[in-house]
Amino acid sequence: MDTGWFKSSRSAAASDNCVEVRISSHRVGVRDSKERSGPAFAFRLPVWSAFLSEAKAGRFDR
Repeated sequence: MDTGWFKSSRSAAASDNCVEVRISSHRVGVRDSKERSGPAFAFRLPVWSAFLSEAKAGRFDR
């Protein structure tokens, strides 16, 4: 399974001010959409899932 890089459906189509995500069977990649050839972070699926749960719960809200 490899989704290829994608942005959130909430991102404006012409905007490069967001992150892109790529999901494979073992990892989730995250990169800056302005620097596609630059570095990307890679997270194991359980770590990414825990991050999303915490974000949805508002743990990172200011």
